[in-house]
Amino acid sequence: MSDKRSTKTYNTMPTDSNFTLEYPIFEALLNTSETTVCQYLQHHLPECSSIDEWLNEREVLIDGVKADGNTLLQAGQTLSILLSAHFEQQVNKQWYIIWQNPEILALFKPAPLAVSRTTRNLHDTLVGLVRRQTPYCKAQLLHRLDIETSGLILLAKDQPSDVKWKKNLSTLIEKKIYHAIVKGVPQWQEYLCENQLAERTDSAIRCKMYVVDETAASSDYRKPKQCKSIFKLLKSQGQYSLIECQIFTGRKHQIRAQLAALGLPIVGDKIYSEEGKYFLKRLALENGLSAEDYRQLGAKNHLLRAVELHLRLADDQPLTKLYSPSFAQDLHAELYPASDE
Repeated sequence: MSDKRSTKTYNTMPTDSNFTLEYPIFEALLNTSETTVCQYLQHHLPECSSIDEWLNEREVLIDGVKADGNTLLQAGQTLSILLSAHFEQQVNKQWYIIWQNPEILALFKPAPLAVSRTTRNLHDTLVGLVRRQTPYCKAQLLHRLDIETSGLILLAKDQPSDVKWKKNLSTLIEKKIYHAIVKGVPQWQEYLCENQLAERTDSAIRCKMYVVDETAASSDYRKPKQCKSIFKLLKSQGQYSLIECQIFTGRKHQIRAQLAALGLPIVGDKIYSEEGKYFLKRLALENGLSAEDYRQLGAKNHLLRAVELHLRLADDQPLTKLYSPSFAQDLHAELYPASDE
C-alpha cells in the first residue's frame, strides 16, 4: 500500500504471461504462532476447496525463498504465489487510505483501476488489492467508481459491516462532489441539470447513456431514469474548464453523459467525446489507442474525480466530511503531453 498521491497512468497491455500474487503477512490474520501457508490462505481463498492441491501446481515463495503449503508464517513476511500462463492488464496500484473507522474504509482510487473483477483483471482490482494488502481480507465495496474515475470510494472492512451499511447507503452518504476537467467554457457559473438518462436501442456503444429526447419514440430508449446534478464553474484556462459536480441521483455515467449533452465533454472520455469514436477504435485495435489518439482526447483516462463525501454515521453525531485532492490548479498539467491548447 502506498501513501503517495499519484495519478500516473500505465500501459494497458500485458507485458508477460506470468503473474504474482503477493500477500503481506499480518499478525491479525495469524490464527496461532504456527500458522501455515495453507491455513493463512483460507482467509483469502475461501472458495478454494483444496488449497493444498491449488498450491502444488504453483511456485510459492516467502520473502523470495521457496516454500510450500506447510511452511510456517511470521508477521511481516511476504508470501508470493506465481501464477504461470496468467496475465492481467497493468493498472495504477497507488491507492491509499484517506480515513477509516472500525467498520468503514475511505480510499483514494487511482485511474485506471477497476474496483472489482473484469474480463481482463481478476486479481489486480481495488477490492482485490485491499484484501491482499491489508488485514481486511473480507473487505466489500459499498459503492462503485468507473475504471477511469479516480478519487474517494468507501469499502466495508468485513461482511457484517457491509450488510449494515450497504442497505443504509442513501442515508450514510449525504453529499457527493466530483471535479471534472472538460473541453469547453460554459456560459454559466452554476447550472441545475435535470433530465432522464437511458441507453439507446440503436447505439453502437451499448453502455453509452443518452439524455432522453421526449419527442422521440419511447421504444428508442431502455429504462429511462430521472437524474439531477448541479454543475459549478470553478476555473477556465484556455479552452478547458474545471467543473464542480454535485449529484443527487447515482445513475450510470450520470456526470459524463450530462456534461457531454451540455457540449462540455470530460477530457479523455472515450465514450462521450467525439461521439465515441475512440472507444470504438480501441475495441477494434489489438494494441489499443496511439499517442496521437490520446493527444486528441487530451488525456489517457477521463479526468473525473470524486473529491468530497459527507457521511452521516449516526443521527446524534456531526457529519464526517472526507476530501480527496483535486486536479492540478494548472489544468494543462493534467493533459496528455502536447495535447492541443
